[in-house]
Amino acid sequence: MSDALKELGAYLELKRPDCVLVWDVTHGELNVNVAPSNIVDFIDFLKTDPTCKFSSLVDITGVDYPERAKRFDVVYHFLSMYQNHRIRLRVSIREDDMVPSISDVHPSANWFEREVFDMFGILFSGHPDLRRILTDYGFRGYPLRKDFPTTGYTEVRYDESQKRVVYEPVSLVQEYRQFDFMSPWEGAEYILPGDEKQEAK
Repeated sequence: MSDALKELGAYLELKRPDCVLVWDVTHGELNVNVAPSNIVDFIDFLKTDPTCKFSSLVDITGVDYPERAKRFDVVYHFLSMYQNHRIRLRVSIREDDMVPSISDVHPSANWFEREVFDMFGILFSGHPDLRRILTDYGFRGYPLRKDFPTTGYTEVRYDESQKRVVYEPVSLVQEYRQFDFMSPWEGAEYILPGDEKQEAK
């Protein structure tokens, strides 16, 4: 399988040098870095080329690297049921960059791209309906970014007196992550049954 994927990687680099920046085979999977401006053409090529036939879009997701200039990777996973191959495409972008939507090539990308927008704030140009899909109306921030607070900004609860759902700023009932008991990993001394035998020696 690894040799076949290496052949496929070399084939893609030969046929589409304008799109393939770098490729490798890691853990039995072909990984290809693609220039953002060429992502739509390259995915269309992968779908229609008889050597590839990557007709199934499995997933689109994002990865946040806040320390990098190109903060986000948009990652695409495809399956070729005809060739029994999988491929992972990676596009690196800056925080304010837009990625061309592939929903015209793979209509199933519609909701995947909406999810990436909702969770990471990555914009897809040419998307037919780019709006939040998992979070609530008026939600602030992007939950899968590394700088998003683990508690969020608001909490939702049902108020019995008002007979409705209310949104309130997060208020923690105790100092977050500051507990006054000793951690069992930081030197707590327990007397366990049988320890007295050790001291008797």
